[in-house]
Amino acid sequence: MTELPEAAPETVAPAADTTFDAQRRATELAILDSLRAVVDPEIGMNVVELALIRQIILGPDSTEIKMILTTPFCPYAGAMMQQVKEQAESVVDHDVKVTLLAERWDPRDAGLMW
Repeated sequence: MTELPEAAPETVAPAADTTFDAQRRATELAILDSLRAVVDPEIGMNVVELALIRQIILGPDSTEIKMILTTPFCPYAGAMMQQVKEQAESVVDHDVKVTLLAERWDPRDAGLMW
C-alpha cells in the first residue's frame, strides 16, 4: 500500500468562516419581508408563502435572488420577477439580479395540499 505525501501547510485550504453575521441575516430577512408584497395573481398568495424564493445571495455591490414559478409557462413571470427585483432593491442600495430556476414547484413546499 502506497502512502500519499502530506500536503504542505501552505496548500491546505483555510476552514470556511462560520461566523454568524447578524447584519447580513437582518438584511436577508428584510428582503424576504419586502417580497411578501409580491403576490401571484392567479393563486392570491405571495412569493414567500408559496416558497418560490429559493435563495438570496448578498454581495457587497449586488444581490441575486433565485426563484421559481408555480408553473413553467406562468403568464405573469416577467411582472413577478420585476416586482421581486423592485421590492428587494427597496431594501438594499445596489442592483438586484433575479434568476429564474428551472426547478418544478411543489405545493407541499408551501404547506399546501391540493
